[in-house]
Amino acid sequence: MAKKTAAPMRHLFLVDGSGFIFRAFHALPPLTRADGTPVGAVLGFCNMLMKLLDGTDCDGIAVIFDTARKTFRNEIFKDYKAHRPEPPPELIPQFALVRDATRAFNVQSVEMAGFEADDLIATYATLAKQAGTEVTIISSDKDLMQLVEPGVGMLDPIKNRPIGAAEVREKFGVDPDKVIEVQALAGDSTDNVPGVPGIGVKTAAQLITEYGDLETLLKRAGEIKQPKRREALLENAKLARISRELVTLKRDVDKAPALETLVRRALDRDKLLEFLSENQFRSLIQRLQNGQGKGAPSAKDEGAALHADTPKQAPKDAGTPAQAKVGAIDRSKYELVQDMKALERWIAHATDLGIVAVDTETTSLDAMRAELVGISLSTGPGEACYIPVGHVGAAKPGEMDFGGAEKPKQIPLKDALKALQPLFADPAVLKIGHNIKYDMEVFARYGASVAPIDDTMLISYVLEGGLHGHGMDALSDLHLGHSTVKFEDVTGSGKNQITFDRVALDKALEYAAEDAEVTLRLHQTLKPRLAADHLVSIYETIERAMPAVVAEMERAGVLVDRTELARLSKDFAERIAELEKKIHKLAGEPFNIASPKQLGEVLFDKLKLPGGEKTKSGAYSTHSDILEPLAAGGHAIAERVLDWRQLSKLKSTYADALVEQINPETGRLHTSFSLAGTSTGRLSSTDPNLQNIPTRTEEGRKIRRAFMAAKGYKLVSVDYSQIELRLVAEIANIEGLRKAFRDGVDIHAMTASQVFGVPIKGMDPQTRRKAKAINFGIIYGISGFGLAQQLGCTPGEANAY
Repeated sequence: MAKKTAAPMRHLFLVDGSGFIFRAFHALPPLTRADGTPVGAVLGFCNMLMKLLDGTDCDGIAVIFDTARKTFRNEIFKDYKAHRPEPPPELIPQFALVRDATRAFNVQSVEMAGFEADDLIATYATLAKQAGTEVTIISSDKDLMQLVEPGVGMLDPIKNRPIGAAEVREKFGVDPDKVIEVQALAGDSTDNVPGVPGIGVKTAAQLITEYGDLETLLKRAGEIKQPKRREALLENAKLARISRELVTLKRDVDKAPALETLVRRALDRDKLLEFLSENQFRSLIQRLQNGQGKGAPSAKDEGAALHADTPKQAPKDAGTPAQAKVGAIDRSKYELVQDMKALERWIAHATDLGIVAVDTETTSLDAMRAELVGISLSTGPGEACYIPVGHVGAAKPGEMDFGGAEKPKQIPLKDALKALQPLFADPAVLKIGHNIKYDMEVFARYGASVAPIDDTMLISYVLEGGLHGHGMDALSDLHLGHSTVKFEDVTGSGKNQITFDRVALDKALEYAAEDAEVTLRLHQTLKPRLAADHLVSIYETIERAMPAVVAEMERAGVLVDRTELARLSKDFAERIAELEKKIHKLAGEPFNIASPKQLGEVLFDKLKLPGGEKTKSGAYSTHSDILEPLAAGGHAIAERVLDWRQLSKLKSTYADALVEQINPETGRLHTSFSLAGTSTGRLSSTDPNLQNIPTRTEEGRKIRRAFMAAKGYKLVSVDYSQIELRLVAEIANIEGLRKAFRDGVDIHAMTASQVFGVPIKGMDPQTRRKAKAINFGIIYGISGFGLAQQLGCTPGEANAY
């Protein structure tokens, strides 16, 4: 076992290397160096490691990696992790580069054959705790939660959220020292830990809470009243004990490097610069040259830092350098603005400064139906106010209220907006918001316009794309080290939740004014990074213009034919009823087709159809992946069930739901377009989702026909003609592709003809669609596994394509 260090560290960070790699890989779009080597995951890993080093004064750190898949656990249970798919081909060459990156940052990396990274983390956490060192495990992996105890915490590196005993209880329903017992019962399908069939985490937590531990439970299993649960425990006691062995982390790995080797070392900037240059990470090079990466101690003070008498840092302090620069947020300084004199003072101050953060409080997330309740402003750190304009009287008994007070004192809505409009429209004053599109849309309904604007959500999105979410609360934790007042803290939750217009003014002030101040601070923190990362042009010419344009699109909405949707709903209902009769006849009995459990029993127990697979709950899976092969094999009942599901979804999700979502004031549908919801830069549509209206079936196309233009107008569909492929043809100088475009050939049809050996003339749409998936999949670096999922073929066939 690794030896204790004679001079204990104050605070040790243990980084789950595999977690970093996979989160980076899935968060970023494919990226390659000039020589074709994929490096997207490496870039994400370097970003995360640099941010971690810059945001902490820990004096010990190591990145712990997994080695080969086979470990001592495979000797206990040969099928352990047997079902895990192989890593995507484009990730495999990046494993070695990530280790090179760790060394380039002069951080100790540790891995040992026969053991998982989690075992090494458990070993070092145990040794460090014994030596009096505080430990923070940088991971959100549930398997590591069994290690949480006083002095040993976890930190989710993406959400920058500490994980302590409370978070473990929320996840598992038990304290950290009982996590192993719960996992032994519940198992883990990802790692192929069997557990006890039919017992999930919630039931396992109840059982362990009642009986204390696994052994006691198994010995007294005969006492359990529920027959299925009792039989499952009695029949699978051996599996439960094996599972406990599998999930228990080894805390005494022998021959691991000594704890003292994890002492944080000085950053060798030349060495790191050489690595970043080799991999063409220009933005990171710029950040390094602009002073980031300074969180590592210099060579001369490295030893002194180890023994310096400084306070221990809480795990949640890991983050960006901004945390050290921004003072604590003091909500007691906020001002409640209830008269015009105070409002005019704030307007004058914001006008003089030329910059103000703005936020709205409303009664709804739907900007087209929301009533304005209040407006908050912030002009600097510690300077924020809340202007109530639409609060009402006391809430119902039992709800959060004003203590029985009458309607609170506030400025009339029209007067407040009349006073604020010159400020909002002043071209010399920059208005900052977080998802300001929503606020602009709300103000527009009251006749107020807002320009010019900056949006901290979009600035964050340009800087760090898919690395993390871009909600204000998450960014406040990540960049400011500040946990905000949550909406539910002031409105309550569940059946007693109230709308914001009924929140007491003192609570509304703290919540709303803080939102404005946090937005301003995020702007001060993030906006300068656009220049450092060479992203000013992208933000200024593309993203910054989006809120105004998209808000106008949302307000315009789209017209739908209520009569046509009602007719379709009736038609679908009749056809669903007919299909239901046919399915019951084929089954030989009536049953609930919408119940996966009942359907599975009919298909695989009664009718004995092949391919039945039971899920962890003990019920048969009736997913489309199971039913489609049965339908293709001539089993009529499976085909009818698929038809029934399709029509049921079309009826409930579209024909019925779209009518209900028509705005009664405008007579139109008003979707919400998310500007920062995808890693590719595309917009995404919600409430309702108007981007996924079906097209592949005749029934789906009927739904589309219900969308119409107003009298005197036409709907026009505009799209680039295979723009990505044209760029590829030009950049890669592929003459065959260039000629095809010059000659006006259908590229997807041409690919289909070559791949599937079918003539272009008379080609069916489904075959062309498969070729389209191949073409775009290759451009965006899709793996054989991912392409196989889209095409419904084997990974081997997809790789051949």
